[in-house]
Amino acid sequence: MGFGGVGIPLRELALVLLVGAAITYLTTGLVRYAMMRSGFVAEIRERDVHRQPTPSAGGAAMFTGFAAAVFLASQLPALTRGFMPITPEMNAIIWAGLVIVVVGVIDDLVELDALTKMIGQILGAVTMSLLGLRWATIFVPFAGGTTVVLDSLQSTIITTIFTVLLVNAVNFVDGLDGLAAGLGMIAGGAILVFSLTVLYDQGGAVSAYPPAIIAAALCGICAGFLPHNFEPSRIFMGDSGSMLIGLLLAAASTSASGKITMSLYGAVDVVALMSPFIVVAAAIFIPVLDLVMAVIRRLSKGRSPFAADRMHLHHRLLRMGHTHRRTVLVLYLWVSVVALGAVSFSVVPPKIAALGTLVAFLGAAVATAIPLLDGKIGTRRVTSLSDSQTQLPE
Repeated sequence: MGFGGVGIPLRELALVLLVGAAITYLTTGLVRYAMMRSGFVAEIRERDVHRQPTPSAGGAAMFTGFAAAVFLASQLPALTRGFMPITPEMNAIIWAGLVIVVVGVIDDLVELDALTKMIGQILGAVTMSLLGLRWATIFVPFAGGTTVVLDSLQSTIITTIFTVLLVNAVNFVDGLDGLAAGLGMIAGGAILVFSLTVLYDQGGAVSAYPPAIIAAALCGICAGFLPHNFEPSRIFMGDSGSMLIGLLLAAASTSASGKITMSLYGAVDVVALMSPFIVVAAAIFIPVLDLVMAVIRRLSKGRSPFAADRMHLHHRLLRMGHTHRRTVLVLYLWVSVVALGAVSFSVVPPKIAALGTLVAFLGAAVATAIPLLDGKIGTRRVTSLSDSQTQLPE
């Protein structure tokens, strides 16, 4: 499809998104039925907000939707530049996704220990890197700016660390119905918009196709899963789903940012060179912030960084007085402001982008402070999945 004289496959990417959503929506119902019939439901833990046993492993349905969307993309002439033999990245993410989802489903069913799950995450990240989706260069903006070219070992190490970080960030933030799916959809949407701007600016650069396809499929599977998962949830995505979202965000981010070189923009345009990193960092800012805060909090108390607690950002918003649904919507709003605000600088003039982002930031701050403005600080009765009431501890 033409866009401003440049071939931008908008219709094809939209079709990829819609197919991912449709297949995920339909498959999720089948997975829920199978889990209910087999008796595999998530037990209630002390840190959980829900109060009704609910089937998990929705990530299996999400991966099915993702695989279907990628297969469709591989059959569309306008998107074949994103596949082998031109680039191995889509092949890499399919195999890495399969590894992550298998580990996640096992964990959803029998609850693996933290070390085993971490080994599975590393295996998925290394698989993705060795098959060709990895950081190849890193732009350093200091002293006039330079591009560091990574060898195989360096790129694999950096890609693995970055991927495992994101996988755990999304896994940590997955504590309320619809939260991880919504954040994944918003962050994926931001990366998709950025990839489209690169396709437009670079006249259809091959390097921009994989992140655009991955981001479109990610948005689709999250959108398809949300109707089943938004409060009150009928099925959880489980670790299989949250880890898959983290992997796909890492893959799209790596593909969008890991190949940027000075030759694409010119040595003097530092802002343009840094824009991929800014957009990616913004898209994943909230989950990573929650992860970093959790690790610092737990280590400062002499606990394992993987020890569960009720001090995540969504728990704090609930204690402020937000309802379950409003907490999710507030976090959606913040991720949208940060991620789409960063993207706006590559789409519209900087002054307009800065003004719009500032207004959106103030709006998000007001929405967050609503319970304080109402004088409802402290414990609040929140609706659980069974529509029964539970009170959060101070």
